[in-house]
Amino acid sequence: MAHWLRLDPMNKKKIWIVLVVSTLVALAAWYYIGNQAPKSKGPAGGPPVSVSTVRAQQRDYQVVLDATGTVTALNNVEIRPQVSSVITQVHIREGQFVKAGQPLFSLDARTDEVNVTKARAQLDKDLAALADAKRQLERSRDLFAQNFIAQSAVDTNQSVVDAAAAVVANDRAAIEAARVSLGYNRIVAPSAGRAGAINVFAGSLVQPSGGALVTITQIDPIAVSFSLPQRNLNEALQRLREGKGEVIAQLPEGAGTMTGLLQFLDSTVDANSGSVKAKAVFKNPAQKLWPGAYVNVKMVVQTMAAAILVPQAAIIQGAKGDIVYVVDENNKAQARPIEVLQSAQGDAVVKGVRAGERVVIDGRQNLRPGATAVEKAASGPADPASGAPRGGGSEKAGSAAAP
Repeated sequence: MAHWLRLDPMNKKKIWIVLVVSTLVALAAWYYIGNQAPKSKGPAGGPPVSVSTVRAQQRDYQVVLDATGTVTALNNVEIRPQVSSVITQVHIREGQFVKAGQPLFSLDARTDEVNVTKARAQLDKDLAALADAKRQLERSRDLFAQNFIAQSAVDTNQSVVDAAAAVVANDRAAIEAARVSLGYNRIVAPSAGRAGAINVFAGSLVQPSGGALVTITQIDPIAVSFSLPQRNLNEALQRLREGKGEVIAQLPEGAGTMTGLLQFLDSTVDANSGSVKAKAVFKNPAQKLWPGAYVNVKMVVQTMAAAILVPQAAIIQGAKGDIVYVVDENNKAQARPIEVLQSAQGDAVVKGVRAGERVVIDGRQNLRPGATAVEKAASGPADPASGAPRGGGSEKAGSAAAP
């Protein structure tokens, strides 16, 4: 039954020769077809890649610091009594705006008034004694001129006059001290501002070691404190010296913005955060800024002249650094290594791209160096910041840290 399956050695050799020749012919045909295939298409011989591009712009670029600031009062004074006494009258209301020198509280001044009267009476007494001593000195000088008394008697009367004059000077100083103590009973505002909560009433006993009677907080002008990165310190110092450190505060809940001026930079850099404390002053007649509130502040810390800008969406982060794809005049994609100098609000200042070059923003994930790129229509309205179409890409691009 199995006789017909048996092959002689000659037939086996022929079969192997046929198989080897067929394999060689197939390989030669595959190699020929592969070399004859067109090479002017997309990556790996595929079709062209549809992309969206935007031209790199060259213009002056302002580096804007965006930080969170705290509203602080320029003056915040706690009013305390300097003598122990009883309040006789409260002249202000809680929340009232007061002027510098305006009366706030009156204390019981009867004891100090009596002390002033006593000091004045003592002065009158000692002035009379001084006048008598001066008359005695004049008589002694007349008698000495007539050789009725010795020079020692004149010297004695002169000493009496000098002592009486010293007593009078001491009395005048005592009157001034009594007046100072009397003035402590009239408490006035040291500066203009808004009165806070009043913690005492007429008839309350107050002492210097006790709590504050009221707090006067200056509202207009007012300050906003924020932190400035160390890398922007030199530019901020230059703007502070020139008086051009304009700071914009964004009010919460879309209530608008206010413009102030940089007034202060701290003398040291915080070693933990690498930042410097800064303060800007704002005119606040409408009381839109309130002490203790948080606001977003923006400040131009540097202007980069003739900077090259590309959309942040065009940047691809790789293991060897950041790149962008640039389409040349032959519609070939080139992977261009770049250095990101600054980035904010969708734009990036880069080094490695020339002004006017077409930078790919959509479809870059499908590109390979040397691939053919075909421009497609934008899928959304143009971005006013960079001129790039919006909403075209679904892949997130890497971006450098904001200043």
